Amino acid sequence: MKVINAEIKAMCSDLERIRSILLEKKADFKGMDHQVDTYFRTGSGRLKLREGNIENNLIWYQRPDQTEPRTSRCILHKTEKGNHLKDILERAMGVMVVVDKQREIYFIDNIKIHLDRVKGLGTFLEIEAQGEAGGLAEEILHRQCRKLMDEFGIRTHDLVSGSYSDLLLK
Repeated sequence: MKVINAEIKAMCSDLERIRSILLEKKADFKGMDHQVDTYFRTGSGRLKLREGNIENNLIWYQRPDQTEPRTSRCILHKTEKGNHLKDILERAMGVMVVVDKQREIYFIDNIKIHLDRVKGLGTFLEIEAQGEAGGLAEEILHRQCRKLMDEFGIRTHDLVSGSYSDLLLK
């Protein structure tokens, strides 16, 4: 499936406050997922295999590394736990880094919100206003993302420009 997101990642020391706001907004809680994302070496974009209790996908994505809401273009392929895909990718491409996190997953309409505890990095909030390629206009997705940033009180200096993989590699 081809997807387009307007997204941000922010450091967040008070996940409980964000959780309270999500409850007030009657966000749909999908659950807590222990996710291990294995990033592989690639010539363009990023390629990761997500292994979790809720989400299992091979994900290729490309986006600029910037702090303000950014457009991410993704291709997702659902996978099953326990297959040999990871072994094949490790041998063919080599592992760049592994990200281990506990993730709370919420939805408000087409907006996915993650409350993350990332091993070795700390606590973070992600907002992804999602649309299928050719669906909701990019401008609308960016507005949705910015609106939630304001409602959550995300400050510019809390924003992170890269991915968890980039932070772990530093």
